[in-house]
Amino acid sequence: MVGERTSVGLDVHARSVAAAAIDGVTGELTQAKLTPSHDHIRSWIKDLPRPVAVVYEAGPTGFGLYRALTKVGVRCVVAAPSKLQRPSGDRVKTDARDALHLARLLRLGELTPVAVPSVAQEAARDLVRAREDCRGDLMRARHRLSKLLLRQGIVYDSGQAWTGLHDTWLQRQHFDTVATRLAFDSDYDTVLATTARRARLDAAIGELAGDSEFTPVVRRLGCLRGVSTLTAFALAVEIGDWQRFTGNSIGSFVGLVPSEHSSGRVTGAGLDHQDR
Repeated sequence: MVGERTSVGLDVHARSVAAAAIDGVTGELTQAKLTPSHDHIRSWIKDLPRPVAVVYEAGPTGFGLYRALTKVGVRCVVAAPSKLQRPSGDRVKTDARDALHLARLLRLGELTPVAVPSVAQEAARDLVRAREDCRGDLMRARHRLSKLLLRQGIVYDSGQAWTGLHDTWLQRQHFDTVATRLAFDSDYDTVLATTARRARLDAAIGELAGDSEFTPVVRRLGCLRGVSTLTAFALAVEIGDWQRFTGNSIGSFVGLVPSEHSSGRVTGAGLDHQDR
């Protein structure tokens, strides 16, 4: 169970925060509706019986609140949403009830915290994810351009696409209507702009991978066959502390462990699923 006197649950949203505080000595419950301002939240917590522990769910609001509370000496837990225990049959969900539920779980010590990254690690993650978004944007832009040409009966068959030769071939294309030409130019310019954006991101990642706190890990991962600088850097910043994983658990974290959802017996071989 939590060692602090007051357990605080916060249901954090972009424009509002529902708060619930449980006094472990008197059992008194205090609830409030707060703004997302860190100063406002700290001011409200300051008036509670100390010492205080706080919990909120990991989500799109990030870890700024965690850092703001930790800075003033308040223990803060960022809970993994997928690991939260929910009462069976509870169909009423409000912000106030969620905050109270978090406070109770914190009081009981029934929470699974997430690993909070450093400011540098979180910034590096944003860079890697921006590069992944750019890769998806480029794939969709190329797809649109290829399908536009296909509808005109134009197909490139002189080797691999999206090379220098392919680009020269694209620039030689002519169309009968102005509208088609404008559509082609729009899609082609998008491909060029997105390719240039990807190159800038790759250069930034390469620079960080070569001279940052992640460099030693990137170099060790780069010794593995098939692991590029980009892959190594992405693993380094997303995993962070490798000591929190074992050989069995890290596969699940990166999505390499298959799962099964089944029940009953299997017909044919006369074996249960667990025996197969």
